Amino acid sequence: MSTEPDLDYAAFRAAFRVEDLTAQLSGDLQLSGNLQLSGNLQLSGNLQLSGNLQLSGNLQRSGDLQTGLNVCYECCDRHARMDKIALYWEGKGGQSARYSFADLREQSARFANFLRARGIGHGDRVAVLLPRTPELMVAALGTWRAGAVYQALFTAFGPKAIEYRLERSEARLIVTDLENRPKLDGIRALPDVMTVASDPERALPEGDYAFWSELDRQDTTFDPVMLGASDPFLLLFTSGTVGSAKGVAVPLQALPSFLAYMQFGVGLRDDDVYWNVADPGWAYGLYYAVVGPLLLGNATIFYEGAFSVESTYRILAQHRVTNLAAAPTVYRLLLAAGEEPARAVRGKLRTASSAGEPLNPEVIRWFEQHIGCSIQDHYGQTELGIVVGNSSAFRYERHPGSMGLPLPGFRVVLLDDAFRELGPGKVGQVAVDRTRSPLYWFTGYWRQETTSCYHGAYYLTGDTAELAADGSFTFVGRADDLITSAGYRIGPFDVESCLIEHPAVAESAVIGKPDPERTELVKAFVVLSVGYDASQELVAELQRFVKQRLAAHAYPREIEFVDELPKTPSGKIQRFVLRQREIERSSPPRNDDTGGPS
Repeated sequence: MSTEPDLDYAAFRAAFRVEDLTAQLSGDLQLSGNLQLSGNLQLSGNLQLSGNLQLSGNLQRSGDLQTGLNVCYECCDRHARMDKIALYWEGKGGQSARYSFADLREQSARFANFLRARGIGHGDRVAVLLPRTPELMVAALGTWRAGAVYQALFTAFGPKAIEYRLERSEARLIVTDLENRPKLDGIRALPDVMTVASDPERALPEGDYAFWSELDRQDTTFDPVMLGASDPFLLLFTSGTVGSAKGVAVPLQALPSFLAYMQFGVGLRDDDVYWNVADPGWAYGLYYAVVGPLLLGNATIFYEGAFSVESTYRILAQHRVTNLAAAPTVYRLLLAAGEEPARAVRGKLRTASSAGEPLNPEVIRWFEQHIGCSIQDHYGQTELGIVVGNSSAFRYERHPGSMGLPLPGFRVVLLDDAFRELGPGKVGQVAVDRTRSPLYWFTGYWRQETTSCYHGAYYLTGDTAELAADGSFTFVGRADDLITSAGYRIGPFDVESCLIEHPAVAESAVIGKPDPERTELVKAFVVLSVGYDASQELVAELQRFVKQRLAAHAYPREIEFVDELPKTPSGKIQRFVLRQREIERSSPPRNDDTGGPS
């Protein structure tokens, strides 16, 4: 179902002038910085770019960022007409339901009235620990309607992670369900708790508010509270792979960047059936499975159950999904399941997007061959949203494994160790030029001094990439993931991408292991595909495979077969955990014998 895009990316870039941007949502929404797209970028009615690209979607605003804007109005109220569907929900027990924008407008007003009755309003934090259910959507929209801040909590978090985030956010309320409620027992300074009870026969803990019982008591009208550009409406905490998790408050001025990604990255159209598989407990799911599609008046799909290949193909077929977004793990597992289950959806998808970590070229090739559309790989961070990506909306030469090109509104560069900008053919740290990126919105971490991620005008991502002559970026690795071996700098992702092309490899993670002669040697941790057994013969075969296909200096000198790889709750491989294990293994044991050497 893949279709050719209308607009040539090179022509688009030629017309792109950072000096003169005017971004207007009706009501004269002004953004700092300048950018010109050979004419004005207007988000009042249809979005129009030079080259006659029409991106449909009525974008009438409730106000502007000077006089006031409300996210619930933008994402819900203005689309509440003719029973237009906002949410398709599939429960883990086989239930299903659909909710119109009008339904959600009414329920969000009830939730906002509940908040107001308890003195919760402008700027207060409401934490939500729920799976992908209608109650999560109601809580989000109702929180925004009341002018409060929605704090996302991932349901895989344990009590300590939840307590840490609640303490730092000073949340006034936490909304959860009976399955997750025990995690709150024993948490210090626990705020009021509102609990969703799917089974009316089960009693709630004493003192909890019953979600639907409380909402049923509330009025169905609530005038949206208007907020300004710098007011936050979301609060998330980074995954904390290095150090403690940091809070990221997302202000209303981020909304245009979300729109830009949905239009230019995801390429969402009015006639698309869109499914973002990512969990709203994390940025990609919250930004682009909840806020993004609803801003454009498109429906979104929530599947409450755990991921499986069977359920993914079933929902794709049942809902006739045309536009899919997911983490690389999802695509890798679809590949591992083979071509037989893919036949049911072959030719049905128009486009697919991936973000969270780099996508191996082999996965993209398999998807094109067996599903019938390409996967557009995208790059971003919680602090930025997506800023670099491939796109189905433009014509340009694509490079498998590339992160793509900077999105409109962002100037993305590479810096060397002295923070000087680098040209094509170089590897350096990915940075965003804040002063020349009108869609940039991050101003610092929640209630803490923020200096390490800035150098002058640049936001420093901590990631390294290579810049091509056409302006596209290819991910190399986290700055602390790069391997230095015998004078060579080796990106772990290149080795991992090569390994996964071997049929015996389901997943891999590559690190630098401390070595006195080489500084570091390349070590690979490999999860085997079904039907393959670990052996020294397979180790040698994989080493030859990488030598021949990648580079002789980059092959893994050690390979360890493992049952699973350490990952963050959002599915990103934690190479630092593997590095720490190797450091501990190589450290000499402590000599606690008092009779030993002094």
